[in-house]
Amino acid sequence: MFFMHYTINQLRVFLKVVETESVTKASEELFMTQPAVSIQLKNLQNQFKIPLTEVVGRQLFVTEFGQEVARIASRVFEELEDLKYKTKEYEGVFTGKLRISSASTGKYVIPYFLTEFLDLFKGIDLALDVTNKTKVVESLKNNEIDFAVVSVLPDEIEVEEEILIENHLFLVGNKDNQELKKARIYREEGSATRKVMEQFFQAKEIKRKQLVLTSNEAVKQAVMAGIGHSILPLIGIKNELREGSLTIIKKRGLPIKTDWRIIWLKGKKLSPVAHAYLDYIRQEKKHIKDKYFQWYTDFVE
Repeated sequence: MFFMHYTINQLRVFLKVVETESVTKASEELFMTQPAVSIQLKNLQNQFKIPLTEVVGRQLFVTEFGQEVARIASRVFEELEDLKYKTKEYEGVFTGKLRISSASTGKYVIPYFLTEFLDLFKGIDLALDVTNKTKVVESLKNNEIDFAVVSVLPDEIEVEEEILIENHLFLVGNKDNQELKKARIYREEGSATRKVMEQFFQAKEIKRKQLVLTSNEAVKQAVMAGIGHSILPLIGIKNELREGSLTIIKKRGLPIKTDWRIIWLKGKKLSPVAHAYLDYIRQEKKHIKDKYFQWYTDFVE
């Protein structure tokens, strides 16, 4: 009779190796040494007569059998997570996981709409991914998350929404760069900020050299360095405006107004945790704006 004695830790290490296709990368992400990862992988392999991985040249590949073991191991961890929440439920604690994906500038908004909710329900875990809008919409389309945080509604899917706060976009330059003679600094394709900026300059028929950068932070630094101008969400430049390293350039048609909102797939059956969060947002939205975003009125009124 053949008994298996693999451990949860061995399965966890193996899943990370499968994900990264590298012992080195797996060790970095697990904060383990490479020899420790190799030992865990070897100990798991010893439980099976069929190879889980193979090395061709210097590249590690996961075998078909290894992929099947990884799929089963993933289900094991899903069940273990369910067990964790079920245990808390029996202890009288409201539990579950809230999954949110936010467009990059949303990182200046969504934390303030989460902090008191998480304090109120300490049994809830949060998975918050901050990325570009294209990936946010993809996660929503694939039903991988409960909510997305965006400033412009996607065209390709039907969604429901709850408005969080107004999003005002201003033309900005540094203190020595008020004349619009330098480059226009844009975000990458797919960015909501880029879409708004293109519409504004096309309407004004203003043409200048263009620079494309992949994050609002990079755009801010380029503007502060005097490379050019950009249209940026007010929510992400509070400190720079107060310090004087960025200056709002007043132009007709600005600021442009959109709204930060949470959205979810139309017709989606929300989990109890997602329902609780949506109820919280609807009840506490005004309180949150008054408490954390009062500074907004200095610039938009």
